[in-house]
Amino acid sequence: MNYYIWTVGCQMNEADSERLARALEDRGLQPASSVERADVVVLNTCSVRQAAEEKAFSKAGTLRPLKLARPDLLVALGGCMVAADTVQDLRRRLPYVDLFFRPADFAELLEAVDARLARSAGDYGRASDGCLAPTVHEPPLDLTALADPLTPTRWLPIMNGCNRRCTYCIVPYRRGRERSRPLEELLAEATRLVRQGAREVTLLGQIVDRYGKDLPGRPDLADLLRALDGVEGLERIRFLTSHPRDFGDRIVEAVAELPKVCEHVNIPVQAGDDAVLRSMARGYTVDHYRKVIAGIRERVPGVSLATDVIVGFSGETEEQFQHTLDLLAEIRFDVVHVAMYSVRPGTRAGDTMPDDVPAAEKKSRLLRVEALQEQIAAEINAGLLGQTVEVLVEGRDEEKGRWKGRTRTNKLVFFADERNWLGRLAQVRIERTGPWSLQGIGGGGEGATPRMHKMPRMNRMGS
Repeated sequence: MNYYIWTVGCQMNEADSERLARALEDRGLQPASSVERADVVVLNTCSVRQAAEEKAFSKAGTLRPLKLARPDLLVALGGCMVAADTVQDLRRRLPYVDLFFRPADFAELLEAVDARLARSAGDYGRASDGCLAPTVHEPPLDLTALADPLTPTRWLPIMNGCNRRCTYCIVPYRRGRERSRPLEELLAEATRLVRQGAREVTLLGQIVDRYGKDLPGRPDLADLLRALDGVEGLERIRFLTSHPRDFGDRIVEAVAELPKVCEHVNIPVQAGDDAVLRSMARGYTVDHYRKVIAGIRERVPGVSLATDVIVGFSGETEEQFQHTLDLLAEIRFDVVHVAMYSVRPGTRAGDTMPDDVPAAEKKSRLLRVEALQEQIAAEINAGLLGQTVEVLVEGRDEEKGRWKGRTRTNKLVFFADERNWLGRLAQVRIERTGPWSLQGIGGGGEGATPRMHKMPRMNRMGS
């Protein structure tokens, strides 16, 4: 049997699809190169924005004629579009979908696959008696599995759900309350990923720095980072996404001290105005956010910072938006992910607050953020010109004949070299910089230059 997984949405959805792919391959299924070649088709959906839902419905619509032609095709739809209050409507709109599952809840789908495998095994046993033998599918032309063992960077979901209730966000209503995975389970999975070829893992959670609050003994993210730092063969550890209210000193110390934890932090601010933050129910002030950033920069010199910003939220005035621009100019992030506010029914903002910023104004504000950030990122990256950086090579752009990968600070780097660098650490001298990527020449191999040496707090502070 062959499977095909289509995914839209955030890194958590991508990670869920990877885990599902591994579970299917453990049962002997193979990745299909197209929907038409699959016996099992899974749509892993997102509902954070209306556009993502529309995309999922459009994709699901393309499966209807395929299902009519092949009634034995198993079609499943999961992810954040599936919730107790949505599944009935989904069944009405998509009657050709066999089953619906909540985010990361694969049990019913895997049971259905197991049942079909059992029937298939029975068919093989009866084929010699003149009964119909099972269909034999050609091998896929190209492997599109999300669980490709050659991928050196992998997602590692450490928790699911969210206990916070930002007024604009649908995720807590679709993924439920926070549920952390046991530390020992995560350590075992990370070790398994390394055996499959991973050299970097990114820990994922809706609010990743709240990890462990629901577990016996209450281990925290810092405990997990320290445990993973000891995994042999693992070179780098990242984590996202963080919340300013939960990013405590123990996490900062772990980033500062642990050799494998990368010097890169994604910590969304969403808005640079206190009134807007209150309306969003973010639970912090701009001044609090400033102090968090200052603490990180003090303990982790050279750290790169990323953030998220929403423009055009309900009631946001031009003056309030200007406060956001001012904060971005003040802090000077390496990366800013910016989005226009999109109403989600079922959220407090969607149900009780007017969407009163015109679409054209939202677009204008988004472009102004992008223009400012392009300038800032170009200036930051220009400081790397002539330097040699360590790059974990993730793949190759065959059309341009260049390898691509990322530095420890998450800078995207392209370089040309005839040797095979996939999954290796390359030392690259930067010869050209831009706001979004760096261009260089591959030099020495792994270990040619020392990585940043991290020291315990006692020594770093000189006491």
